[in-house]
Amino acid sequence: MKVALVHDYLREFGGAERVLEALSELYPDAPIYTAFFKEDSEAYKRFKYKKIITSWAQHIPFFATKLHSPLRFLAPFIWGSFNFSKYDVVITSAGWYITKGVIRNKQPFDKTQGKQATSNKKPIEFCYCHTPPRWLYGYKTAVGYQKYLLVRIYAHIIGHFMRLYDFTAAQKVDFFIANSKEVQARIKKFYRRDSVVIYPPVSLPRGPVTRSFPASAPASLAKAANAVRAVGSPPTRATPPSYYFIVSRLVGPKGIDLAIEAAKKLGFRLKIAGIASGYGSVTTESAENIEFLGFVSDEELVSLYKNAKAFLALAEDEDFGITPVEAMWCGTPVIAYYGGGYKETVVDGKTGVFFKEQSAESLILAIKRFETLKIKAEDCKKQAEKFSKERFKKEIKAFIEKNTE
Repeated sequence: MKVALVHDYLREFGGAERVLEALSELYPDAPIYTAFFKEDSEAYKRFKYKKIITSWAQHIPFFATKLHSPLRFLAPFIWGSFNFSKYDVVITSAGWYITKGVIRNKQPFDKTQGKQATSNKKPIEFCYCHTPPRWLYGYKTAVGYQKYLLVRIYAHIIGHFMRLYDFTAAQKVDFFIANSKEVQARIKKFYRRDSVVIYPPVSLPRGPVTRSFPASAPASLAKAANAVRAVGSPPTRATPPSYYFIVSRLVGPKGIDLAIEAAKKLGFRLKIAGIASGYGSVTTESAENIEFLGFVSDEELVSLYKNAKAFLALAEDEDFGITPVEAMWCGTPVIAYYGGGYKETVVDGKTGVFFKEQSAESLILAIKRFETLKIKAEDCKKQAEKFSKERFKKEIKAFIEKNTE
């Protein structure tokens, strides 16, 4: 079975790219089709030894750094430029860039027949949907262009036509896989399509890390990469843990400002890992008790999770949110806003606590409640096991095999 993987673009490394990494390990010979990559990005560094096929947009100056957002209306032409006819299965990892319905001449899904309305042999498309594009459907995004009137008008006009295209593209998908029940509901609401939920994988190292490389890569490369990334069990938890922790892109919708305000009022230590992204980035001005760490490696991330009092998950309507699961994977409890995918991962009173208002005051009350509880690291780890990479690969493989027989 010939498989192709399709991903928005390789510009930042986050939860969607961890899914792509797991899919690439499951299908090591599958090439990765993408709109473009940013060569100095962590995302590209993770995948550069795979076979990456980019669109013509890769050759447009400044497209990867500045132009891909204002020229987002080019997405239909980008995906339409690829030819997937030689593949049996195409798996799209879809989020921001309308990465779905990518097979040319594919007929819309026939709801009455429960299958594509065509008798011609075409690749079967499985869309792993991280979310319908947030910018198209009124959800908060990392880009703060909304404050400019002319840009708002431009985005409104472009958004209207792109929503029409997004809906049409969604009808060409054979099978939708949602990354959470939250996203499953969005797929039903915006696309009127059913989907199956397969939660994304936690892929932080607990032991030696094995990465798959194509045959063309030097044999020494995999050996060296795995040796560098090999780590033992997560480090011993500090006694007592001395800080609260966040890992996130430094953008407004992630709720980081709430944590900063709470830390200033209560005086607790706060460590924040992540880099700025978009035009709505958070100001990274450190205070005596607030430390911005920038980008950290997976090994450093494990140590930061492990030695934190608790992880703070603050986004208002997170699609899924892999970072709280990563924290629990390391035995660290989570203080989370009661919304989005967080409701599917955190167990209130057992692996963490929720707060229900997007305000520093509500977060402060949750922190005070958390500090009265005794949450066991073993309970956190047990909850996180439900989201293991092995489980993800097994469920994805079974679903694809079942629907390609």
